[in-house]
Amino acid sequence: MEPDEGQRREFMNIAVVGAGTRCRALLKALRDPVFGSLQARVVAVADERDEAICMEQARREGLVVTKDYNDLLQRDDIDLIIEMTGKEEIFYDILRKKKKTVRAFDNRTAQLFWEISKISALQEKTKQELAQAKNLYNVFINELMEEDVMVISPSYKIIDINETLSKKIGLDKKQVIGRFCYEVSHHQSTPCSGDKHPCPLKKSIGTRKSSKTTHIHRGPGDREIVYSISCYPIFQEGEVVAVVEIGRDITKDMNMQRMMMEQEKLASIGRLAAGVAHEINNPMTTILTTAMFIQEELDPGDPNYAELKTIADETLRCRKIVNSLLSFARQTKPEKNRHDINEIILEAAALTRKQAAFKDVALETDLSPDAPTVVVDKDQIQQVFINLALNAIEATDEGGRVSFSSTVNAADNSVSVFVSDTGTGIPEQDLERIFEPFFTTKETGTGLGMAITHGLVEQNEGAISVQSRVGEGTTFEIRFPLAGRGKDKH
Repeated sequence: MEPDEGQRREFMNIAVVGAGTRCRALLKALRDPVFGSLQARVVAVADERDEAICMEQARREGLVVTKDYNDLLQRDDIDLIIEMTGKEEIFYDILRKKKKTVRAFDNRTAQLFWEISKISALQEKTKQELAQAKNLYNVFINELMEEDVMVISPSYKIIDINETLSKKIGLDKKQVIGRFCYEVSHHQSTPCSGDKHPCPLKKSIGTRKSSKTTHIHRGPGDREIVYSISCYPIFQEGEVVAVVEIGRDITKDMNMQRMMMEQEKLASIGRLAAGVAHEINNPMTTILTTAMFIQEELDPGDPNYAELKTIADETLRCRKIVNSLLSFARQTKPEKNRHDINEIILEAAALTRKQAAFKDVALETDLSPDAPTVVVDKDQIQQVFINLALNAIEATDEGGRVSFSSTVNAADNSVSVFVSDTGTGIPEQDLERIFEPFFTTKETGTGLGMAITHGLVEQNEGAISVQSRVGEGTTFEIRFPLAGRGKDKH
């Protein structure tokens, strides 16, 4: 059955993926007069099981029926897709493939939506029925919903929030209800606006349809938190009386996606680097030996002597870059064993102490006596600490300080190693790029040292992060899971 254009404008057309008992319950619920103000109906059902309980009912009602949900994703007559199979992989596949103008959510979110709509239409019901509906609503938003939920009036005032959001912001419901949503979520005195912070509430009220956007919120310590926000209008007698706002913290997802893209880029560059380095190495060697041989035949006072020295020096620099490329491209499988992390730190400190003394920089250690063993490749991790220490020494002026420290993190069963300096610091715009291949602020740097360091840490199941302020110094944190969580080699 193909709804005509006028019907599509009047109703929210729904496609259901999964023709089980929940699909049948939805079809029944939407026929209930209590949902009249919702202005929604099911127009299509998809399930790979032709014998699924709701498939025959959908055919009898003249709905579009298909075994492949992909058939529904590009239709023009669908406003909302509800995934009712309970399979996360199907839900995320729908999110990736659907049209931008089509909304999608899973069964649990759908139930919340229906229940809130039901409450708005129950004014003529008995007090007992209304109380039961409100209890059910409370169960959904406070016990079943892991996302942040706010119910907001068209005037931007908060009508209700769930316990998940209440705990996250550290405020009781009574402290939030009646306040403006932008005041609570963004600490602003005016509603969100502009391209960077569009207001989904305003859009939902204006279009009378659901809307979605992404916002940057501020968490503890002024930390940026990326939120995906969806708004669903609630109707009463044909008017939008409230909007349900569902927010989900996608910061980890964004960071994971960024990390995966970075790893893919590093792998591609590594393969390219290996091929290029091998091809360049031989001619570089020929140029270097020829220049040095001719130089030996000349008197130091000969004007060509200095030119040949320049050729030799620059060729040596090219060779250094080539060797760095090979080190970067070489994916050596780590030989992991149990090691005392403090011993690795002390050995790295001993190997870099002379460079620090030569520059009159103090090198200190402050190691936790409780630091247990970690399962790592000792040589690779020692190289990481040496690389970071040498960079710190280079960035620190005479009389400054470089330090190693270790601490145990009981919260996530890990150990952290900090390499800190009192040097010049790293500009904020460079912090996000320091692990990128070929990014360097040094005149003679290759830009591969930190990329190699990052790769070695990841190969050993660790994580590396950096904090820095210009003029105040830099601290790198390298975090490893404790030995009990890994697999050691004997």
